[in-house]
Amino acid sequence: MSKITTELLLERAVPRSTRLRKIETLNLSKLQLKTGDLDPRLFSRLRHLQKLDLSDNLLDKFPNSLTLPDLRVLNCNNNKLEDVTALKQFPLLEELTYENNVYLTLNDDYKVMFLLQNLRLLNGKDITKLANHVRRVNSHKLTSKVTAHWKKFFSDQLPEKYTAEQVKSIKKKFLKSVQTNVVYGPSSLSEFTRWRVKMIAEEFLANSLGLELNSDTEPEEKTDEDEEESTESPREAAEEVAPVTVTPSKRKRNHSKSSPGNKRSKTQANTEEEAEVNPRKSTHVEDDPAPDKPRTSNQPAKEATPEQGAEGTQKNGEQLPKGQSNRRSSQMTGEQKSQEQDSSVVTLTPVKNSKRKEDVSAEPLHFLQCHSKGNSREDFKTQLWSCVFEPVIDSGARKDPIVSSSRTVATCGGESVCLIDCETGTVLKKYKVATEEFFSVAWTTLTMVLSDSRKKAHNILAAAGRRGIVKLIHVAADFCYGEIKAHKKPIATVCFSPTQDTHLFTASYDKRIALWDIGIPDCDYNFKASQLLVLEAASIPLRIALVPTCPEQYLLAGCEDGCFAWNIKLDKGQKSRPFEAIFQFPSEESLTTSHRVDGLAFLNDDVVVSKSSKPGCIYLWSWSKSFDAKGKGCQRTMSAVILAELEWSTTDMSYLTLSTCPAKEYVFCGDEKGSVWMYNLSTYTTGWGSPKGKRSERRISPTQILTWPELRVNGEQPPEILVNNVVADPAFTYLVVLTSVNITAIWKKS
Repeated sequence: MSKITTELLLERAVPRSTRLRKIETLNLSKLQLKTGDLDPRLFSRLRHLQKLDLSDNLLDKFPNSLTLPDLRVLNCNNNKLEDVTALKQFPLLEELTYENNVYLTLNDDYKVMFLLQNLRLLNGKDITKLANHVRRVNSHKLTSKVTAHWKKFFSDQLPEKYTAEQVKSIKKKFLKSVQTNVVYGPSSLSEFTRWRVKMIAEEFLANSLGLELNSDTEPEEKTDEDEEESTESPREAAEEVAPVTVTPSKRKRNHSKSSPGNKRSKTQANTEEEAEVNPRKSTHVEDDPAPDKPRTSNQPAKEATPEQGAEGTQKNGEQLPKGQSNRRSSQMTGEQKSQEQDSSVVTLTPVKNSKRKEDVSAEPLHFLQCHSKGNSREDFKTQLWSCVFEPVIDSGARKDPIVSSSRTVATCGGESVCLIDCETGTVLKKYKVATEEFFSVAWTTLTMVLSDSRKKAHNILAAAGRRGIVKLIHVAADFCYGEIKAHKKPIATVCFSPTQDTHLFTASYDKRIALWDIGIPDCDYNFKASQLLVLEAASIPLRIALVPTCPEQYLLAGCEDGCFAWNIKLDKGQKSRPFEAIFQFPSEESLTTSHRVDGLAFLNDDVVVSKSSKPGCIYLWSWSKSFDAKGKGCQRTMSAVILAELEWSTTDMSYLTLSTCPAKEYVFCGDEKGSVWMYNLSTYTTGWGSPKGKRSERRISPTQILTWPELRVNGEQPPEILVNNVVADPAFTYLVVLTSVNITAIWKKS
């Protein structure tokens, strides 16, 4: 029996009424209502209803025939809505709110702006100007693109006399093709664009060509690509980050040089058991303290108070147990996000250097200062450490990972994690923990079960750092749903298994690498995490990589004191395992295993790229020729079979890590001067892969060095710039450069 009756409607009217047709304002909030409780026959009698409050219920959608012809204001906050297209039945709607519906995204905002022509306020914000742009300019552009796509690829495929089967076939092909290939606007609106493109294409076929819309084509699957995008407010999406004049604060740095042979802090030099939390050993920054001491450039680490609302802490101050869901404390409202971005995102404009005449293959696109401590625009001390491009959820239309590579990148440093649209330079999301310093981020895609038992793929971001805690963030829902207390010491790096979506590796300063099953959250974000494996390291693991040909069997790690390999196969009974092999590399006089490996990545299925503390050199070596899988016993010493050396900066500074773009066969590494060294190795890899492949005798010079442009901040140049990390998207369209001075640089391949 429905919860809603005539008596209830009369009682909940504001003011109370004696006739349904006289009700103008109705409050149905906090009644645990589900979609089936909204009886269209009963609601059709509310002919003069203008204001309806359905907040704090359990609605997952709207019935298509509620028939409220005079409805002007609708509140749907705190429900479980998954779709907004049914709201088109309220054409006079002027004010709409549906905040805290975790499955709704920015794409849904744009849908209601298009469908509801009279809508003025959305989630409390005036969207009149943006809505007019969506209805007119956006529609005009997409219509032009759809028409051009038909003329270019399909106009010749339809014969003068055609059968119903031919109509069905051509329509199906055209709709699929046009949704795949017509692209417009930022990637955060890709799902809305496909929705509009399909609508426009169907209207085009019906109006221009007389092909009926109700021809029996197979229904296309709803794509999930929107789940990978951000949920910023419409105003934030429309506005570009305005250039801001920045006045840098005075920045004192320790320029006293330590001995070249040892870049460790005094604390590290005295004991091998302690390690620096913020891994920068250089003459350009102050000596780093031990893990339990704060860096001089940051506030002392302390547990968040309930008033701070730090993620992972209950309101009563109790810490959540390992793997427990935490839904209350970490969701930001649209207003908070807006203020966050308005106050903390600063764009910096490079000055072109007319003296340089080299032919560049990439051009600087954006320079952002979005990880500032306390949102300070004068923060040029926060170090940025890790970035990774968001994977595209396979919608069935694009199978090629190169074609479907995302332009959204997650970056971390200081107390925050940011999501950035590389093309527009827009910070789509910002997630903060006041007591944290994030060192690493990683993506995975989980298939979650919704409240109605349907399955849907979602991108999940894992972020970890100083506190040894892994935060799990459902980005599309703008929600940190839980945490895993993985280690008692800081986590240096994390990565997901490419074959097991829930398997996460965490490498810590406690000299251990742990494998976790993070589980799959249910519709209420309850989940259970479990530890599957612990790998014991001889020194602190800095970089980890799964062997591409056998990612479920071997893991490679670059550590403070060497390069190691472990057998990670789970069918073995031993849960805690020592390393199986340590690799030795050429040194100035002989082979050595004792050296810091602070850069590690696979160029392809076999070629490993590693950077050690040896100045000016990056090694490329063969995994298959170096690792003897048939050997018995653990902790064996193996010689790395060197294929080539890359010429690199002569600095002895550590922790300037490298990355690869396997699809394009590129290696990237930044240096101590803000430059990015790029190596195109496509002409070498074939020879290295042959059975008789020989080592390249000469060091391979960089294909190009991207130099840091002259960057002025209120007339001044930023302090000396170290490139901590540089990462390209799979298609090598964008290059994201993370620096030691709180600047994220985005380059675009020309």
